[in-house]
Amino acid sequence: MKAGVVDDAGRPLSAVSLPTEAHRGQEFGLERMCETIRQAVTAAGLQLSDIAAIGVATPGLMDIPGGMILDPPNLRPWKNVPVRDHVYRVFGIPTAFQNDANAAAMGEYWAGAGKEVASMALFTLGTGVGGGIVIEGKVLEGRHSHGAELGHTKIEMTRPRQCGCGRFGCLEAYASATAVVKRAHEALNEIPGPSTLRDLLQRFGELTARDVFQAAANGDELAARLVEETAYYLAIGAMNVMHTIDPDMVVFGGGMTAAGEPFLQRIRAHVRELAFPVPAENTEIRYAQLGTDAGFIGAAACGRQLVVKNV
Repeated sequence: MKAGVVDDAGRPLSAVSLPTEAHRGQEFGLERMCETIRQAVTAAGLQLSDIAAIGVATPGLMDIPGGMILDPPNLRPWKNVPVRDHVYRVFGIPTAFQNDANAAAMGEYWAGAGKEVASMALFTLGTGVGGGIVIEGKVLEGRHSHGAELGHTKIEMTRPRQCGCGRFGCLEAYASATAVVKRAHEALNEIPGPSTLRDLLQRFGELTARDVFQAAANGDELAARLVEETAYYLAIGAMNVMHTIDPDMVVFGGGMTAAGEPFLQRIRAHVRELAFPVPAENTEIRYAQLGTDAGFIGAAACGRQLVVKNV
């Protein structure tokens, strides 16, 4: 769990991380959450009385209006956990609750890549593909708390890959870091011949997405093909959201942004091929700026909205 104190301009004054230890149950988890908040306040040199609001962001299935985690696959055995109400009872400070990817999008919108625009969509690229959409300062939560699940938009249904969610054809099954590695293994099994990736696999027994991107940068043809395909898949995801909500900006965050500007340029090039001419010309496509702080900065922004009008 990560917590930080954020000032009124979106600048972090502290950042503290403690192990979640989800296996110890939800009561322990709620107390660990509160302890992380206390330590973040102390690390900022402040008192709880200095804090105007609290924002909490969590992964998994949730009821955002109800402030509850429902059945999170990565936090079992937690179930129907009243996060927002618990934090409010402990601290007596206005408390907001949000999905973690939505919070990251809000952070980038408020204080990062999207701070100069009115509408923005964020794709978070990690072991999965998360998403968040902010329009005119409001997070698009959806009627059932499942809005902006951008990683689970369908991009291929002819011979679809299975996603970690159990369904088929999702963007996440093609363009997450996990999917890049899986596609690399498949390519090595299908295509004989020398490859830096084959050498790395034989030497270390495993591959990472970073290995694939580094090999591509060093001229490995197989790796370069995998990276180009990944840029294409992400461009399909961007195009779909552009044709749905027509945002000012599409932002990509997460570990794969370490691939640098050339990878982003490939995504932009494919967007120009795929999208309608007007949004292709006018929608900015950027990398995120806040790194792993985006989530707690965005959660703070959601808390701030409880106490500051016209955010």
